[in-house]
Amino acid sequence: MMNACQITESAAGAGKSAVIQAVGVVGAGQMGNGIAQVMAQQAGLSVVVQDVSAVALEKAAASIEKSLSKFVEKSQITLEQKAHILDRIQYETALEALKDADLVVEAIVENEAVKKEVFQKLDALLKPTAILASNTSSISITRLAAATQRPAQVIGMHFMNPVPLMKLVEIIRGAQTSDETYAVVADLTARLNKTGVVSRDFPGFISNRVLMPLINEAIFTLYEGIGSAEDIDTVLKLGMNHPMGPLTLADFIGLDTCLAIMNVLHDGFQDPRFRPCPLLKQYVDAGYLGRKSGRGFFSYS
Repeated sequence: MMNACQITESAAGAGKSAVIQAVGVVGAGQMGNGIAQVMAQQAGLSVVVQDVSAVALEKAAASIEKSLSKFVEKSQITLEQKAHILDRIQYETALEALKDADLVVEAIVENEAVKKEVFQKLDALLKPTAILASNTSSISITRLAAATQRPAQVIGMHFMNPVPLMKLVEIIRGAQTSDETYAVVADLTARLNKTGVVSRDFPGFISNRVLMPLINEAIFTLYEGIGSAEDIDTVLKLGMNHPMGPLTLADFIGLDTCLAIMNVLHDGFQDPRFRPCPLLKQYVDAGYLGRKSGRGFFSYS
């Protein structure tokens, strides 16, 4: 098993930096547009963002423009650099627009069946040398790879939100992921100015194996009336020095996503300690999904 320093050294020695020139991103949501931005901004790559929704693509373009404007305001990039970055990103509704990509990163809903369907379509569309990566935060890379004819070229690239600011990429190797595929992705991660950490392909990987049970336990604490949402978050912020309370973080991630990940952990390990809190299920059923819906454990109206 390699640590982050070893990843950088291994990737640097692999000589693979020229392999990835064009990138496709499937899904124009918050994660997808963030991934597209860093690919164009940090690595200077040509990027095609694909989504079936033209409205989602318009929102993604606006989000990237706004994010880059903040970098300009902070004098981290110039207006000219911003314009060049925007020129490197295009937006398409047809999956066929990704056919020339060297790497495609899937960043759609956290649903295994939907992801497998997309991977099968991409597998038939892309050139034989292309790599398929998933931004999944919990779903088995090995099972996603098995839906394709190129399992050695399937890997996990789990970016953190917000992508342009967060330094971590969790790299997940499936059972059949080749050393070459790993080397290319590890090298690209370094080009993005991110720190890559390798995780074995188990439910939740490293990040959500640790984070989601913590969030779920915070929800149980609220559900059982032990403390208010504000007090629970305050304890973690002031007592444990967390930058954000677990309930605020859950709202930021999306309660539907939190529930999906908890279900993956519960189903994958068959262990009752990963049972999703009934209050989390109830909030999702009610449409209280957090920031994106205007209400979760806190109100954002």
